[in-house]
Amino acid sequence: MRRYLWARVGLVAVVAAASLWYLYPPGKTINLGLDLRGGVHLVLGVEVEKAIESQLDRAAADLKGTLEQKGIAVTRVVREDHQITVQLASPQTWGEATTAARDFRGYDLRALDQAGGRFALALPDREVRRIADLAVRQGVETIRNRIDQFGVAEPTITRQGEDRILVQLPGIQDPERAKALIGKTALLEFKLVDDRATPEEALAGKLPEGDEVLYQRRVDKETKAETKVPYVVQKKTLLTGAELNRAEVTADPNSPGNWQVAIEFNTVGTRIFGEVTEQNVGHRLAIILDGSLYSAPRINERIPGGRAVITGQFTVDEARDLAIVLRAGALPAPVRILEERTVGPSLGADSIRQGVLSVLASAAAVVLFMIAYYRVSGLIADIALILNVLILLAAMAAFHATLTLPGIAGIVLTIGMAVDANILIFERIREELRLGKTVRSSVDTGFARALRTVIDTHVTVLVTATILYQFGTGAVRGFAVSLAIGVAASLFTAVFFTRLLFDLLYMGRHRLERISI
Repeated sequence: MRRYLWARVGLVAVVAAASLWYLYPPGKTINLGLDLRGGVHLVLGVEVEKAIESQLDRAAADLKGTLEQKGIAVTRVVREDHQITVQLASPQTWGEATTAARDFRGYDLRALDQAGGRFALALPDREVRRIADLAVRQGVETIRNRIDQFGVAEPTITRQGEDRILVQLPGIQDPERAKALIGKTALLEFKLVDDRATPEEALAGKLPEGDEVLYQRRVDKETKAETKVPYVVQKKTLLTGAELNRAEVTADPNSPGNWQVAIEFNTVGTRIFGEVTEQNVGHRLAIILDGSLYSAPRINERIPGGRAVITGQFTVDEARDLAIVLRAGALPAPVRILEERTVGPSLGADSIRQGVLSVLASAAAVVLFMIAYYRVSGLIADIALILNVLILLAAMAAFHATLTLPGIAGIVLTIGMAVDANILIFERIREELRLGKTVRSSVDTGFARALRTVIDTHVTVLVTATILYQFGTGAVRGFAVSLAIGVAASLFTAVFFTRLLFDLLYMGRHRLERISI
């Protein structure tokens, strides 16, 4: 019996020591949420339809190029909804054209008008769902890479639902810069400037087929006046940022006080860049980011090293952020801010102060009540309460859970639930004592009869906390986490630890003959 008793003492000692170890050093072990630390909370909507359209546009360009390589003339290749419609110049090429189209995996071939030479490649619903899901998952990883390079400690970046991303950046000092960094698509493209038509002719409606008009932003150094210079560029993309290996910030030697981004391609990109510059000597190569033209230098010779620079009168922060998003990669689809909350550091400090005050006030009230009403047994319950809170905080530190203001509310609720279990046990013991039973018999029977009720109530609350965590959002989840951990700790302290203290006081060799309850 004594060996079993001291084994229980050892277990409690290990739990207490482990809890203290996880909570050391104080103030650096528990992550604080935005409402306590300050920061930015964003819910982003991913425009998955744009990702689907981009996929179809690339497939349409590839299909047109494949047919032209085979000598099959087409009059029209266009994206319509979730399919690519092809109009052949001659219906006689139907068989060869549809055979080539079947090589495009993931698409269903549909004959629209065989006699008229018109067919379509359609994206099936399963492929649409796959592209949408991939766009969101890639968006999460891309944003995470950007934030990691930006230097935010302990960010939260998770997927919510089918097409949403939750971003929480605690302690951030420049929210606007962070939002710009997150929301930038960062699609880097290299296209040829088409000198066959002047920008004036293009704006007048004389735009060659396969071309588009893009604008370069220029700012006058003296007047700070902003102008947009039009360029006629080919729609065909020769190279993208997907082949980038490095992107670094350097000073712009041609514009003192401004900065540029030096980029270097990987092996594949270097080969393509070398071929593009070799085949287009004398032409201008436009460097385009998110649909805006940044520069269009003339190609004087083949560039074999796979290096280039992006200029655009950048400040050092603008150049640094551009380098970050280029290194992290482009978002597969644009994102828009659906929900935004910003909490200042001073407001977070006030929340911490008020939260700690509420916990201390509730704990003090409970401690005084238990001692006044149950005397020594109430003191035992208070000691168990201290261990309960210690285990709760240690568990949050061990699992890297985030403590939020609703989480503090969960701790306060846990304090009440912890002593509630002890009250059930104590009242059972009192009933047994009124029947004239001995102290040992009353304690044994009281714990035994209250055990089922205590377990039932705690399991019920645990199920509720699980449901809240599963279906709730950030604030509700914070409450659910602290409540669930607190309930589990309460079950251990109320049933196991409190019983151990009773056994040490009333069941040991030097036991007390009278119980104070």
